[in-house]
Amino acid sequence: MMKAASKSLILLFTRERELVSISVIGFVLAAICAVYVALYGGVILPEGNVESAFSFNVAIAIFILSIAVLLQVSGLSTRSQKRIRWGFVFTVLIGYGIETIQHFRGINPRFTQAGTTTDVFVGMFFGIISIVIITLTIIVAISFFRRRDEDPHRFLTLSIRYAFLSTMISFAAGVCMSVLQSRYTGASGNFIVLHGLGFHALQTLPILGWLTEKARINAKRARVLTHVGSISWMISIFLIGVQTILGRTAFEWSILPILAVLALLGWLAALVISFLSALTENQALWINGKGYVK
Repeated sequence: MMKAASKSLILLFTRERELVSISVIGFVLAAICAVYVALYGGVILPEGNVESAFSFNVAIAIFILSIAVLLQVSGLSTRSQKRIRWGFVFTVLIGYGIETIQHFRGINPRFTQAGTTTDVFVGMFFGIISIVIITLTIIVAISFFRRRDEDPHRFLTLSIRYAFLSTMISFAAGVCMSVLQSRYTGASGNFIVLHGLGFHALQTLPILGWLTEKARINAKRARVLTHVGSISWMISIFLIGVQTILGRTAFEWSILPILAVLALLGWLAALVISFLSALTENQALWINGKGYVK
C-alpha cells in the first residue's frame, strides 16, 4: 500500500508539474506570511490582515494539489485537462497576488472600505477570478458524475462525487460571504469555517474511497463504508451550515456543533475500518509469499 502511494506521488509530480508548482508557490507565500505575523503581528492598518493571506494561500495550495490528483483520474480528454490545468494556473496565480499584496498594503482584497477606486475594481476582479475557479471545478466534478457503474474504481469515484458535493457547499458559503460583504453573520456566525471544511472533503473523502478499494473487501461492505463515511461528512457540514446561518459559532457547546462532531466521528470510524482492512489485506499478501505490497 505504501509503495502504491509513493508511486502515485511520483506520477503526480511528473504529470502535473504546473499545478504542483502552483501549489508549492502557495505554501511558500504562506510561509512568508507566517514569518511576518510572528515578527510583526497580523494586522496592517487600515484593513490588512496577513493572517488572512496566510490561511488563503495555504487553503488554495492544498486545493490545487487535490485538483492535480483528481484531474488525472477524471477521465477528461488530454485537451480538456490542458485547458483546465492552465485555467487554474492563471487564476490561482492572480488570486495569490491579489490576496497577498492587498493585505500587505493594508487593504481588504474583497470588501475594502478604505481603498481607492482601483482597489474596489481589484476586489470586483477578484470576485470574477473566484467564479472562474468555481466553473473549472464544476467541469472537473461533472466528469466524475458521468462515470458508469461498471467503473473499475467505482468506490473511489463514489467518494469523489461526495467530495465535490461538499465543495459546492463550500462555494455556496463563499457566495454568501460575497453577498454579505463579510465572513460574519449574526452574533458570532462565521462562514469561513463552513467554507474551509467543505473544501477539505477533497482530501478526506477520496482517501476513504481509495482505502476501500485497497482493502479488497466485498463490494457491498466497501460501498456501505464509502456511503457511511461520506454521508457522515456531509451531515457534519450541513449542521455547521445551519449553525452559521443562525448566526452562531460552530465552536460552542450546543446541540448542532456536538452533532456535527459526532457525524465527523462517523467518517473517522469508516476511515479507520477501511485502513485496517487494507493493512490486513497487504499483510496477508506478504505472509502468503507474494513478496510485494500493493
